[in-house]
Amino acid sequence: MRTGTIDRIAAALCCSLLLLVLTGCGAVPNPVADEARTLESPRPTDPEGLRVMVYYDMEGLSGQDDPDTFRYSKPAAYRLGRQLLTDDVNAVIDGLFAGGALLVDVVDAHGSGNWSEPDILLDRMDPRATAVFRDEAFRPYVDLVEPDLYDAVVVVGMHASTGRGGFASHTWTLGMDIVMNDMPLTETEIIGYAWGRVGVPVILATGDDRLGAQLAGSMPWVEYVTVKTATSASSAELRPVAEVHAEMREAASRALRHRDQARAMRIGEPVRAALRAVPPASVEMFRDVPGLDYDGDSVAFTAANFQAAFDGVIALTGIARFGYQQVLLESVRAHHDGEQIMADYSDRLFRRWLDYESGRWTPPEPPTPPADQRFFGSR
Repeated sequence: MRTGTIDRIAAALCCSLLLLVLTGCGAVPNPVADEARTLESPRPTDPEGLRVMVYYDMEGLSGQDDPDTFRYSKPAAYRLGRQLLTDDVNAVIDGLFAGGALLVDVVDAHGSGNWSEPDILLDRMDPRATAVFRDEAFRPYVDLVEPDLYDAVVVVGMHASTGRGGFASHTWTLGMDIVMNDMPLTETEIIGYAWGRVGVPVILATGDDRLGAQLAGSMPWVEYVTVKTATSASSAELRPVAEVHAEMREAASRALRHRDQARAMRIGEPVRAALRAVPPASVEMFRDVPGLDYDGDSVAFTAANFQAAFDGVIALTGIARFGYQQVLLESVRAHHDGEQIMADYSDRLFRRWLDYESGRWTPPEPPTPPADQRFFGSR
């Protein structure tokens, strides 16, 4: 097998996804939106009381200065991370009910790799709140958005975007930076623009100091609780956890009482969307692809609206992750059996091609999920 095989496979997949980006995702010829965004007063609340959706991530937790605490592949550290997460979410839930919440739903927006259950400890979560499950897989940032379902959104355990020097800072996945209308977006802002389409504002966020600085500029109405000070992507100076939880309760209650002062965000349309990639990700394979604007570490396109822009960028991240293979190859080659592993891979790839062309290979049947399986969001 020649050395360019992996790159050619990636390029083929790239072209397939580009068709999705440029057609199914609603690309339009306009080069840029007239306005980057608009801010609106939130829609009227439910007269029976305020209904709140709580999203949680795991990189911006109080008491956390070890990145392994949000990785399912590190069971001892992950066990601690789940408890830290549950404690933070419970403090916020308590504050929301103290502020007059009628209903609080909680959804997993982290995706640690735990496929069997959400990252939060369900048996320890405040029983006044309800964890969101569905019968089919869903994307929590965009697929839960419906009019007249919630009155406010809260985010817990969030992080700064790529390149901002925060603890585990990134957007969506490793080495990616999502940009819309020239605005690099945190995941908190993505949630804000998703829910802004139906007039629902983000009113509270928790995370490190770097995320707080970003949101102070883009979402100044948001009640923000700084849980720690980032000193690098893998270290932080922690605040006393009990002190942070007390602030979370107070901020959640206050945010709900002052919900009318918050703003629902709408992205300007059409949307100029871009994906910027830094190691270990890469957008190099998008070079010279018609219909996309490639510029060194970024690739851009124009879409009709937020949903189309989001879908397109996420499709691009799937290709940019092929940059991760460089790290895999480095690991394999450093292994004492590295040369043999690479030779076996080359032979298996070659045989798969011949078997398919000869009608001897069919794809394996996907596993059948249990009849009672429920989906909880990011995995």
